[in-house]
Amino acid sequence: MKTLTIAGVPEHFNLPWHLAIEQGHFENEGIQINWIDVPEGTGKMCQMLRNGETDIAVILTEGIVKDIEAGNPSSIVQVYVESPLLWGIHVAAGSPYQTVVDLQNSKVAISRYGSGSHLMACVQAQQLGWDSSQLTFTVVNTIEGAVASLNQGTADYFMWERFMTQPLVDQGIFRRIGECPTPWPCFVIAVRNSVLENDKATIARLLKVINDVTTSFKQCQGIEQILANRHQLQYADVEQWLAVTEWSQSNLSESTVTQIQNRLFELNLIDKKSNFTTLVTQV
Repeated sequence: MKTLTIAGVPEHFNLPWHLAIEQGHFENEGIQINWIDVPEGTGKMCQMLRNGETDIAVILTEGIVKDIEAGNPSSIVQVYVESPLLWGIHVAAGSPYQTVVDLQNSKVAISRYGSGSHLMACVQAQQLGWDSSQLTFTVVNTIEGAVASLNQGTADYFMWERFMTQPLVDQGIFRRIGECPTPWPCFVIAVRNSVLENDKATIARLLKVINDVTTSFKQCQGIEQILANRHQLQYADVEQWLAVTEWSQSNLSESTVTQIQNRLFELNLIDKKSNFTTLVTQV
């Protein structure tokens, strides 16, 4: 039995992994999975890959592309979620900010530098015609940290996945004043290069298992209620989320990698652009 450690956010996107683990699908392929929930998100998972604390990460595309460019010894082996991530733009319920345009020159709460909340704040600033180099950030680590920061006034707005933050909006803790979809597939599966070099066959079997689950995930009986119960979401919100979310069983295309690198380079978030094969490995 091969043992692999996988890191991912404790969010609805990763329910297919948990179902596959609980139903014994990986064990049937001779793989023991050690799953680690990482509420801090992509920046933390990049660090875990670098430190050898995880073998695999289910991670935001722009974040791992940036970190591989910066020396993370890992490779993208597949797109996990093909559809864009819909980032909600949130302020404290009592904030004076009413529109996204009002946020120019305000302070952004981010989970950490290199995270999706950091990189997408820069992407959004560029889309709005702001000078992204003038953005200022407060590191808050988690959603709970963002709640505290916005309420205490140490940051003004926070970008996080729109459906996971819906309960905070419903409770009157956050107020959502806009949305920003990623311009590319949102989640990929990244593997440390040393793991790929030593046991690519096991990674191939792992991908087959998760792909079999995601192919039929939306058709699972009662999946809406399972998602709602596990993640404290409203049934109607789950239905809406499932309608706009598509999983993938393919790898990133070279054109998409070029698009992401070009955008990160324009924003001075990377200082070079690498060959496609440096970032993406076919298993």
